[in-house]
Amino acid sequence: MTLTTTYLDELIGSGLLIPTGVDGLYGRSGVFEDVIERFNALVTRFGQDDGAEVMRFPPALNRREFEKSEYLKSFPQLAGTVHSFMGGDRDHHELLGKLEAGKDWTAEQKATQVVMTPAACYSVYPTIANRGALPANGQLVDVFSYCFRHEPSLDPARMQLFRMREYVRIGTPEQVMEFRQTWLDRGRAMMESLEVPVDIDIANDPFFGRAGRMLSANQRDQQLKFELLIPITSTEKPTACLSFNYHQDHFGLLWEIQTEDGEVAHTACIGFGMERVALALFRHHGFDVRTWPASVQALLWN
Repeated sequence: MTLTTTYLDELIGSGLLIPTGVDGLYGRSGVFEDVIERFNALVTRFGQDDGAEVMRFPPALNRREFEKSEYLKSFPQLAGTVHSFMGGDRDHHELLGKLEAGKDWTAEQKATQVVMTPAACYSVYPTIANRGALPANGQLVDVFSYCFRHEPSLDPARMQLFRMREYVRIGTPEQVMEFRQTWLDRGRAMMESLEVPVDIDIANDPFFGRAGRMLSANQRDQQLKFELLIPITSTEKPTACLSFNYHQDHFGLLWEIQTEDGEVAHTACIGFGMERVALALFRHHGFDVRTWPASVQALLWN
């Protein structure tokens, strides 16, 4: 039995996670949710003086905007679409017949106009684009959403449905790079204050296919992505719990977002994996929050 499955079994045995019969899909206990809520409040405290505009979206995107994002070019293996029954009585009868016979009934479903949200920031870009040119100081958005990525796994830190809190900075290259550096420092300080082992390293996204390997290499070479790593199910391969991403003008070009002087806007985002942080805290401090270090309890609960 690996450390991954052992930790998963322990989380389920303690009642913190509730199995559903699908790898990577779990219910959460009240204790687990409370830790996430407390950490979420801590993130707010660290970022409260920046004046971010708060946006909250459901875990689904307009399919047209999703297609525009080019997510399918890079991560088709992770995307999740929403399908629904759109037939008549005869089609319904055929569906029920297949269901009763234990056959595949999903062919009777058709794609809807929504897809599952792959990252919280994807709802922000079209929203900002629809407002016209940015103000002189750009835009900063605080966004939070459940996200979906199709990667079934026994690793509890690799869930299919999970929550992501992000600060999204949109503006000039100088503005977004300054923002990312600020949060690189803040993120480390915040997680170190929770007394878990942390490291920050250059990273890349899981781009798909042969062309994706080149994109991954370019992303690392240009240091466009950093991750804050904490050991959860492996000490050799610690888990990315925070990410610090510079997209350059990618989303600015796709949605024609312009700065005040008419230049293509650049973007950066800081992402907090809420479940992963909670799992890291339980991993290093134990399953009973009452036994956590007093300083950590004070930081989260006072």
